[in-house]
Amino acid sequence: MKEVYEEQCLARCTIFRWCQRYETGRVNIKDLPCPVQAHVVTNSATISAVDELIRRNRRITTREIAVELSISKGFVHHTIHKKLGYGKVCAQWVPKHLSENQKTARMVVCLTQQFLH
Repeated sequence: MKEVYEEQCLARCTIFRWCQRYETGRVNIKDLPCPVQAHVVTNSATISAVDELIRRNRRITTREIAVELSISKGFVHHTIHKKLGYGKVCAQWVPKHLSENQKTARMVVCLTQQFLH
């Protein structure tokens, strides 16, 4: 087969694996669904600790937070973005959505400094 199909030929072990699956009763050629990622368990104490670190130093990195709290970077990333709703702007963590008071305060600053005139 390799002489005819060259590099497009399947490996022998792949063919044997497919035959073995067919013999065990599998007739569907489509891929089986992949297992779902494990649910991330969040602890309110950890979330508040991450929030406190960010509020103390807005330029802190996820790696520094992970080292300080002895948790994984993935968990820190999930906590920051999904639980706390922060995003990175100009190398600082800021809330993604501003409250009405914050929007009004920004508008007042802009109007007083004549940015909108």
